[in-house]
Amino acid sequence: MKKNVSKLISTAAVAMTVSAGAVAGTLDDVKSKGFIQCGVSQGVPGFSNVDDKGNWTGIDVDACRAVAAAVFGDAQKVKFTPLSAKERFTALQSGEIDILSRNTTWTYTRDSSLGIDFTAVNFYDGQGFMVRKDLGVNSALELGGATVCTEQGTTTELNMADFFRKHQMEYVPVVVQKADEAVAAYDSGRCDVFTTDKSGLAAHRSKLGTPSDHVILPETISKEPLGPAVRHGDNQWKDIVTWSLFVQVNAEELGISSSNVAKVKKDSKDPGINRLLGSEGNMGEQLGLSADWAYNIISLVGNYGEVFETNIGPKTPVGLPRGVNNLWTEGGVMYAPPVR
Repeated sequence: MKKNVSKLISTAAVAMTVSAGAVAGTLDDVKSKGFIQCGVSQGVPGFSNVDDKGNWTGIDVDACRAVAAAVFGDAQKVKFTPLSAKERFTALQSGEIDILSRNTTWTYTRDSSLGIDFTAVNFYDGQGFMVRKDLGVNSALELGGATVCTEQGTTTELNMADFFRKHQMEYVPVVVQKADEAVAAYDSGRCDVFTTDKSGLAAHRSKLGTPSDHVILPETISKEPLGPAVRHGDNQWKDIVTWSLFVQVNAEELGISSSNVAKVKKDSKDPGINRLLGSEGNMGEQLGLSADWAYNIISLVGNYGEVFETNIGPKTPVGLPRGVNNLWTEGGVMYAPPVR
């Protein structure tokens, strides 16, 4: 028995070593193939969405483009893999993709048991409910007996069950594999309610025939911090993905944008700005990147505010206010550690 136990322990240790070795060196692998493979949604306007010409846009898309700018000095060196909620973690675990940037909620269980690491939050969200205006519902607490559509394999499905159980209300779940299928079921009248993150509700509402016929109810029933994830065990790659977003947040706070970054770099006497843009120090070298890695992110993709306003801001079809996703200096929670 002792020999068998020792053998099992030895085998497990070898498996862990092989697993760790398999993910170590993602930066080298990415450089070798010449692009980053980015896992995204199958179509959520403002987050990751493809047009009829094959062009991807969205804040999750730009998260991967920021990493490409950091690594290659070229934000276009990214290939996108559209994934369902059910497929996304397997694709990352198996090495099919280098980054999962798919409006994915950072949770304890996902972070601790799936062999993945979340990097930073690029959108703070919460789950809500959308109904047709003519249903006459003004609160989620009036949804007892409703038929509710949602996507399989998501925190949304679990939160929905918790909400109705907590408030002792009956409901009929309609759970499908893809977000577009859930929206189609809702749009066809198969269900009374569609539930997902509130940003997703706004995004999918923009695709309906008459968006103004639908209302997002006021209740927010969960915390949904969304952001990119990478495989566990490659700290260098995790740091690169994490700091690519932190650079954008810091740039906005410092008033540096894609339109003025060249002038700022040329004229700045501020040591903090000079470190950020690579004029001083060895910040790029510490990540295995060039000195101008952060400059490239800002010049080619933009600061966090630019990315937000371009993809999901009030002037876009999604039409989201900054709200809690504003900078901490503006009453929000967007806050990045300093580059020093």
